[in-house]
Amino acid sequence: MLERKEARLNRLLTAGRCLDIAVDHGVCNEPTFLSGLEDMPRVMDQLVAAAPDAIQLNYGQADLLQGRPGRNKPALVMRLDMGNPYNATAHRVMWAVLQNAEDPVLPAVQMDAACVVVNLFMLPGEPDLFRQCVANIARVRAECDRYGMPLMIEPLVMAPHTERGGYMVDGDAEKIVTLVRLAREMGADIVKADPTTNAADFHRVVQAARCPVLVRGGGKEDLRQVFARSRELLDQGAVGLVYGRNVYQHRDPSAVVRALMAMIHRDASAELAWQVYESGDTERVLADR
Repeated sequence: MLERKEARLNRLLTAGRCLDIAVDHGVCNEPTFLSGLEDMPRVMDQLVAAAPDAIQLNYGQADLLQGRPGRNKPALVMRLDMGNPYNATAHRVMWAVLQNAEDPVLPAVQMDAACVVVNLFMLPGEPDLFRQCVANIARVRAECDRYGMPLMIEPLVMAPHTERGGYMVDGDAEKIVTLVRLAREMGADIVKADPTTNAADFHRVVQAARCPVLVRGGGKEDLRQVFARSRELLDQGAVGLVYGRNVYQHRDPSAVVRALMAMIHRDASAELAWQVYESGDTERVLADR
């Protein structure tokens, strides 16, 4: 079965590296996440043309990628779970459930996904939510082994709920390392981890994972800062990035993708990535370095 997982991983990771553009935000039921995703066919046209390694979708939108003819398109990463921790409004009961209760991985197999992804939430004072995530992962991992499907686990350490809009990322390196280690213990083939507050600590996350680590992007930020932080985290051992709002909420998502691909696959600096973003000409910019 390991060989079957490797075959799919080879579609996801280009020479061991990956840019995965996450546009699976619809299941979060949070309106602020949908700005930029109103017209999904148009978004998909832009992203496919920009040619990242992968695009992350839910089952109900996966046809926009997999329905395209030909082999030259990004790999599909399919989200299998949903929950309410991302909502700006605090809830009395926190929950995370699998979207397909009967056979959670089968829809990804049917849509020819290269990987599936499931959350591992750790929120203050919410042990039952954590238990639900552990149960989800145990169920999904068994099905992934059955189908030869790589499992991406997303360990998320959150700070207390604030009026700024829901639970925010807790960048404490000790907490992130501990939860990433748990994700690996549960059988993660890939880990999608939040950046540590101090980027210089991120190598500890990579060490704990003992599998490819992709960095989670979070909310929209200044693009120069995104490039600078991304370069630091890649230099700490991350093999790629999973960015959503920092791509699709910018005025030119395709240009952002080209810049990030230059960083991941061509080892471009943050400054060169900015030049690629502005010029749209990766080859000319990198030839001049």
